[in-house]
Amino acid sequence: MSSYKMPKSLLEQLPEIVANGRKQAERILESLESRQRVRLQTREVVLPAKDSAAQDWVTLQQRSAHQAVFAPGQVSLLPNTQATLGAAPEASAPTPWANRLIYGDNLLAMAALLAGDDDTPSLRGKVDLIYIDPPFDSKADYRTKVTLPGVELEQKPTVIEQFAYSDTWSDGTASYLAMITPRLILMRELLADTGSIYVHLDWHVGHYVKLVMDEVFGKDQFINQVIWKRGHAHSDSKQGSAHFGRLHDTIFFYSKSPQYFFAQQFTPYTQEYKDTYYKNIEPETGRRYWLDNLQGPGGATKGNPYYEVMGVSRYWRYSQEKMRQLIDAGRIVQTKPGTVPKYKRYLDEMPGKPTQDIWDDLKSLGGLGAIVAERIDYDTQKPESLLERIIRASCPEGGLVADFNGGSGTTTAVAEKLGRRGITTDLGKPACMIMRKRLIDLEAKPFLYQAIGDYQIEAAKATLGRDFRIGDLSQIVLSLYGALPLPPEANPQRNLGQIAGVELNGRRGSKTLVLADSPNKLTGTATLKKAIAQRDNLLGGWDRVVVLGWNFEPSIGETITALNDDRLEVLVIPPDLMDRLKKKGGIDKLRGQVRFSSLQYLTIHPVQRATAGETDTLTVRLKNYVLLSPEAINLDDANRAKLQEVANREPLALIEYWAVDPDYDGKVFRSVWQDYRGNTANDGDALRVVTSATVTTPAKTGPRKVCVRVVDVFGFEAEVVTSV
Repeated sequence: MSSYKMPKSLLEQLPEIVANGRKQAERILESLESRQRVRLQTREVVLPAKDSAAQDWVTLQQRSAHQAVFAPGQVSLLPNTQATLGAAPEASAPTPWANRLIYGDNLLAMAALLAGDDDTPSLRGKVDLIYIDPPFDSKADYRTKVTLPGVELEQKPTVIEQFAYSDTWSDGTASYLAMITPRLILMRELLADTGSIYVHLDWHVGHYVKLVMDEVFGKDQFINQVIWKRGHAHSDSKQGSAHFGRLHDTIFFYSKSPQYFFAQQFTPYTQEYKDTYYKNIEPETGRRYWLDNLQGPGGATKGNPYYEVMGVSRYWRYSQEKMRQLIDAGRIVQTKPGTVPKYKRYLDEMPGKPTQDIWDDLKSLGGLGAIVAERIDYDTQKPESLLERIIRASCPEGGLVADFNGGSGTTTAVAEKLGRRGITTDLGKPACMIMRKRLIDLEAKPFLYQAIGDYQIEAAKATLGRDFRIGDLSQIVLSLYGALPLPPEANPQRNLGQIAGVELNGRRGSKTLVLADSPNKLTGTATLKKAIAQRDNLLGGWDRVVVLGWNFEPSIGETITALNDDRLEVLVIPPDLMDRLKKKGGIDKLRGQVRFSSLQYLTIHPVQRATAGETDTLTVRLKNYVLLSPEAINLDDANRAKLQEVANREPLALIEYWAVDPDYDGKVFRSVWQDYRGNTANDGDALRVVTSATVTTPAKTGPRKVCVRVVDVFGFEAEVVTSV
């Protein structure tokens, strides 16, 4: 007798998937009050200035209001930590709000938003509308195209970016549903009682996700299944195809409660519609009208009143009193004696045709009739008209819109244009850069660029359990680098290892000390000097020391140059290491596949400062940029060779975005001047990004601490801090 057991169908697995998702979400919700709750780190306060050729717009005359809201060193969104986002601000104490762009896993981002912190209250129950356009489980492979002078590179997504948008899942649809279930639960917690959620999917997995949403939000809160005709006539079927052309996406619309906000939307009447229905013209006024039905649909079963009007007895749509008012106003017409009276509906009183659940009037960004002007070269970009309809319908003016799969930034861009507040997140660095540039291009209100604080620690908790210690993570890093731990008596923090038999200056058998720094601190001057001292003195001394770091001080490149120690090497731990470890299922499976890369760093020319009256003018010029080791970037050999050639020939061409903070407080970077690749002001520049900046700012006495930050085409950051 065979013992073979049929594998469980997806439908059989679904209850367990939902149950596990609930448990995961409950653990997150239970941790919100703990000291170990997830926090957001403000990486940048962006003060958009589109024209890089113009003077800095942060001046006393023009931008005093923005200067007041985002003063140097201000991290808090709300000066009064007791204030609530839902309450109207007091006249004497205005409550500033800054839109947020968050880089990181949306599960962790939502946990941080729910938790709040000392500066920002929890957003639990504060979000009016959530729209997400998650991966479709289509098995697509979205590669990033990087354009450099004379070269176009194709970069494969990193492991962490694959999770974000590559549509690749280890267990197919089951793991996709396991991913999205706890996230939907946290989204429900963020929604206001009057809030709604729209989940944008297609035929691959939409029907399964709807079942999950029925469980999370309740079947009674399912409002609409919107069909968006995104394709043109041929779509994905050509002559000889074995299926009908796939033209549409599905958008599931759920509310949190029966008392949800909804503003009915209308589409303009076509001329054909006007000619068909509003063909009557009132001679006295020339107004077009339509004789509409007055009878109550459903009769008595729907509670419609029964009475006589103009000699005709029927179930009517209106009460007798309302009907008399309409007759007196000349709005009830009986074309012949004995015929059923009708309502005179004027065309100029109608906002348009009520929008139904099939949207075939919104053009896509591809195919025939595409909105070419909106395209920003992002594979899954959605048209602004789609988000405009959703936001107008389900978010009141001034309300808060969230998109936890930000992608190209359409949601946050449209929210900005419509006067709504916005939060958007993405796990892909290319997407975050696109969104940042898009908001700058809009000359949007100031916004925060944030990241998950101690992301590696949070990822380690997910992989190793909540009780792990930093030493456990250091041991993993040392093992993957190939170092054996030092004896406990010489290694109390468990962050030191050794490698023997390394060739050094042509001599074999040299000893190498390896230090794995903590992810919750910045690796900088103090760490490097300590590592050098340990190399020279610990256990009789070592031939060289390697420092492995997660996060680095902005001036780390300058520090390494100043130390000028050829027996010191500083390497970067891959930021997605824990995500890769979780995906591979253990250290042994990952060993030999991890690349520890050299640091990227920036150098600038001395900053020039000129004071005239009440203004300071700063001239900042970029000098050189050294890219993170090309071996650490997910490129094939051919693309890596192309990159190396550009890096050698013109390293500043690798810069995607750079900004200047003329009053850096050492905590939060305020980008009061910025330039970026693709800025239309730079179309004549060979690199498509300028290499010098002139920043005009109110004068101050004493030295200024100036910080220059660059982001390269792969999303890596580097900074220089100088006093002038």
